[in-house]
Amino acid sequence: MLKFYEYSKCSTCRDAAAYLEKRGIPFERIAIRERPPSQAELEKMLELKGGEIRKIMNTSGLDYKALGLKDKIEGMSQSEVFKLLQKNGNLVKRPFLIGKSVGVVGFKKEEWDQI
Repeated sequence: MLKFYEYSKCSTCRDAAAYLEKRGIPFERIAIRERPPSQAELEKMLELKGGEIRKIMNTSGLDYKALGLKDKIEGMSQSEVFKLLQKNGNLVKRPFLIGKSVGVVGFKKEEWDQI
């Protein structure tokens, strides 16, 4: 089953959930702030996104900006970044949809249509 990490107050997350529901695709809803993706899920998503760490991060979020990560991220190891993401679900790009052979972050209907 697909895991759907979301923030309930996020309209993009609500749109993505509606997209899945409309198509009858079963998924498990997970509150991303309370239970961020595991290290294994982050590693898998990073691989699917071509190894670009910023593609799995919420770079427009307040926490990202408050921590000054724009200037720090290049000097951090993957392990350090994953620890941050697991500690603070607000730093993970959402929605975060992951399954056995699927992984996508954010919601762009055209991209989701392809998976």
